[in-house]
Amino acid sequence: MALELYLDLYSQPCRSVYIFAKRNNIKFDFKKISLYGGEQYAEEFGKINMIRKAPAMRDGDFCLAESIAIMTYLSEKFQTPDHWYPANIHKRARVNEYLSWQHTAIRMQGSKVFWLRLLIPKMLGEEVPKEKMAAALEDLDGSLKLIEEKFLEERPFVAGDEISLADLVAIVEVMQPVGSGLNVFEGRPKLSAWRDRVRAAIGPELFDETHQIILNAQEMVNTMDGSTLQAFKPKILRLFL
Repeated sequence: MALELYLDLYSQPCRSVYIFAKRNNIKFDFKKISLYGGEQYAEEFGKINMIRKAPAMRDGDFCLAESIAIMTYLSEKFQTPDHWYPANIHKRARVNEYLSWQHTAIRMQGSKVFWLRLLIPKMLGEEVPKEKMAAALEDLDGSLKLIEEKFLEERPFVAGDEISLADLVAIVEVMQPVGSGLNVFEGRPKLSAWRDRVRAAIGPELFDETHQIILNAQEMVNTMDGSTLQAFKPKILRLFL
């Protein structure tokens, strides 16, 4: 049985797994799943991932959830170049430090801004209070500053001179609010230069292909059926508002 990856490229963690597999020439069956359509709650998907989130992986009889767990598994199984998850104890510690921090910081904040600016008003028809938006943008700004000043400092990439899993996980999160029309790179030359280096290291074609769906989100949301999301509206509003 071929390696299967269950992905929705609207999702930041799914994009990181997709890029990692493609960039390292890892062959896989792309199992497209619509998170906004609620397909993660289907009975069949539950057999792959009881957590009911994407990405998910099936490698023969072995199933795995969580993007970072999937990428480290793939890096070890397919012996990808060392720079992705360095053997050097200090470089790997830098990668692990960022991966440990990002879950409750940029991961949460970039998603929140995307929902507040785009999905909640456009697909759920709810007005977002100005103070909620201002607070979300302030939190996001704080995390972007930390990426620049703490995790990058004066290095080209998080772990040094080459791209790592930390940079890959970071860039997909930083790009998420861009999909809502917010230019997070404006006035941040250091962050912009890092983005350009990451894009070059990934490969411009792969980078642009993977992010096309999120960068077109403002147009696509007008044609998307929001009825499925209505069932989850109380939970979504409780989470983001």
